[in-house]
Amino acid sequence: MNEVENDMVKKKTKGTKRKTARLLAGGNPQIAKAEGEKAVKKYIAAIPGWKKKVVERINGSITMAVPETKYAVKWNSPFYGIEDQGWYATIHVFTKYVKITFFNGVSLNPHPPGFTDRSKNARWLDIYENDNIDSVMMASWIQQAAKLPGWNP
Repeated sequence: MNEVENDMVKKKTKGTKRKTARLLAGGNPQIAKAEGEKAVKKYIAAIPGWKKKVVERINGSITMAVPETKYAVKWNSPFYGIEDQGWYATIHVFTKYVKITFFNGVSLNPHPPGFTDRSKNARWLDIYENDNIDSVMMASWIQQAAKLPGWNP
């Protein structure tokens, strides 16, 4: 087999292999930017270990609490928003925890606990492996956040 034929075989083989998401620091999947719930499901499917269950649970809470949510994957994270209103939340996987950020979290009652002096309106919740998620509070934050003006990059 000559060099050109060898390259063609490699390309054919490469195209037939099942692609798995590359994991970035902390086990966060590297997923191409895309709109829609299918993209978010692809992101979730690529999350390793216990963090996948946490994200599945949050994603399910969002779907139930705000059925009109629009979905996207941007910057290797799922985003949740309302049409013509902006993004109200995002999830990111880190080495030891999962973070859900509410872009206008300062307006939620009560505020999610995470913030820094530079976080402006954003507030978040860091969820570690053995943490219990207060599903009632999470649903309340999601519903409140979806009613507020969102983030428009």
